[in-house]
Amino acid sequence: MAHQFFIRIYYEDTDLAGIVYYANYLKFIERARTEWVASLGIDQMALKASDGIVFAVRRVEADYLRPARFGDDLLVETTLQAIGGARLVLDQGITRGGERVFQAVVTLVCLADDGHAARLPVAVRARLSGPLH
Repeated sequence: MAHQFFIRIYYEDTDLAGIVYYANYLKFIERARTEWVASLGIDQMALKASDGIVFAVRRVEADYLRPARFGDDLLVETTLQAIGGARLVLDQGITRGGERVFQAVVTLVCLADDGHAARLPVAVRARLSGPLH
């Protein structure tokens, strides 16, 4: 089941041509990932404080399919594709009225304070693998 996050496009999100500036799509999917993790009951600040663990983007494969424009209402859907020892792969799509405008596959890694990969804590893995992802 995909997590859903809604975004309205404001003037500040667009370029001179009135279409969404390409880098803003990455901000939109980042917000959606943050809300997805929170919806699973994972407090990222508490995870950092207690375990020294953070999530970092390792790779983004992005396809810009159609331009979104000022005033558009968009839906960002996030779905967990794969979970490894220290890695998550997510599918994130943005649609407008059912039409796909942007698609990304995002690989996240779990990092320790020293910047090296760390195994996902068991409790986090259980929440990510649960029925809400």
